[in-house]
Amino acid sequence: MMGQHPQILLLFCALFLLASSSSSFASAKIVEHSFHVQNLTVTRLCQRQIITTVNGSLPGPTIRVREGDTLVVHVLNKSPHNITIHWHGIFQILSVWADGPDYVTQCPILPGKSFTYRFNVTGQEGTLWWHAHVAMLRATVHGALIIRPRPGRSYPFPKPHREFPIILGEWWNANIMDVENEALASGGAPNNSDAFTINGKPGRLYPCAANQTHKIRVVKGRTYLLRIINAAVNNQLFFKIANHKMIVVGVDAAYTNPYVTDVVVTGPGQTVDVLLKADQPPALYYMAAHAYASAAGVLFDNTTTTGIVEYEHATSSTPKMPILPDFNDTATAHKFYTNLTALVSSPFWSPIPQNVDEHMFITIGLGLVPCGGATNSTCAGLFGQRMAASMNNESFQLPTKMSLLQAFFENMGGIYTTDFPDKPPLVFDYTNVSNSFNQGLLMTTKSTKVKKLKFNSTVEVVLQNTALIGIENHPIHLHGFNFYVLAQGFGNYNPVKDRKSFNFENPQERNTIAVPVGGWAVIRFRANNPGIWVMHCHLDTHLPWGLATAFAVENGPTESTTLPPPPPGYPKC
Repeated sequence: MMGQHPQILLLFCALFLLASSSSSFASAKIVEHSFHVQNLTVTRLCQRQIITTVNGSLPGPTIRVREGDTLVVHVLNKSPHNITIHWHGIFQILSVWADGPDYVTQCPILPGKSFTYRFNVTGQEGTLWWHAHVAMLRATVHGALIIRPRPGRSYPFPKPHREFPIILGEWWNANIMDVENEALASGGAPNNSDAFTINGKPGRLYPCAANQTHKIRVVKGRTYLLRIINAAVNNQLFFKIANHKMIVVGVDAAYTNPYVTDVVVTGPGQTVDVLLKADQPPALYYMAAHAYASAAGVLFDNTTTTGIVEYEHATSSTPKMPILPDFNDTATAHKFYTNLTALVSSPFWSPIPQNVDEHMFITIGLGLVPCGGATNSTCAGLFGQRMAASMNNESFQLPTKMSLLQAFFENMGGIYTTDFPDKPPLVFDYTNVSNSFNQGLLMTTKSTKVKKLKFNSTVEVVLQNTALIGIENHPIHLHGFNFYVLAQGFGNYNPVKDRKSFNFENPQERNTIAVPVGGWAVIRFRANNPGIWVMHCHLDTHLPWGLATAFAVENGPTESTTLPPPPPGYPKC
């Protein structure tokens, strides 16, 4: 019969494909939110403080979408500050106008103004977050962004009984804008935070905080998914739960092979998904976090934040406390970071591109720029100069006349140059601490230099830490892409010896890499998304100091790989 009526068979196949396609489109939704950015008076650590929040809460609202959805967020700036919102880790495929970093992809939303961010969430599942990308406002303007599988697709691990966002943050007993402005005016570092927080609450170990402790309730025998987000401004953090182990199943919205650990380490900007099995006697158990402070001799916030895991039918009202690693336990941090591997059977995994088009060797670290001002003026930085930071001795300076992206789209000159160097101007013993105060190496210059990339080129970057002024672990975040972490280690990168340790089989994918203290990391990514994408240190002290650069990715050969024009209401300077 089919041989007699081939048209009927073809019609049937066409209808089947159309129905399948319609089902796929039907599963994607438009998820819409309104963000009212405004000041709020709260009480923490025995005193009242004015902070900037979204919708009157700290953290701000949790956004939940499914992969494939379109997210629309109307931002109304009712605060006295300029504002932008960055959707940390979202690829923003052909929607770079919505990425959010101020003066990179847009100019700020001014007080009393508004802007609507609209973008598709595709090719990612897991935990990301959103935050302000102006000054240090992200300390209180942030929230979780959770991407669940689309209908018909499940997690690549047993479905948890429940999910809990765990957002780790910092708290200052001061106006956060004053903290930053004082540091910028003096040329020195900002004051350290006064506390850490879990979901905006400091926990019982701080004064006046007995009733400001985040609590999650569990049932013995059940498994829970904790979505851990480091929203701290300037600190990497160790996180533990008393008497419990955790299984890492994802980082930065990319699935990992299950990794069993009793401690999680996160740098600012990073996320970690863990499964927690409630397998202990019914009781109360502290979850706790404190700093991983890798820089020797530098003052830091040495306090500890706590939350509580409370079992149903708990028999004790006194929570058990975990033993956290020492503040400078680099061995534990490195073990955690290097034991993570990708789950290659996950739906969005793709093999590592083997042929590299662009090789870059980028030194990262601190430095100095002249104090400026009056002839005899001095600043609070080393040798009376102003603190700075740089990549390849170029200290990145944001434009103010228009965003980098607008200049890129309009082919406007005079805003940036495309001569960011592929290697540092001087080869030296990068991690030798005897060079820490070598004045011949410390001085840098301000510039707005980017690296131009051809569409779909493969880029390999060696990120080399330096010991200049201070030697520490740097969390480096790349906008617009995930990258493969091929290897990481200590000392100066050796291209002959260290390439032998590259993982081409299942390297972890991330959008933020913690470059080891006094060490290096090698990352690789494909530049398949046109636009301007900033790469910067996610320590907020280091971004205004200039520890950043940007990639200008050219348009592809077709309309579907060409950057569209800016959306209506796009904020210009």
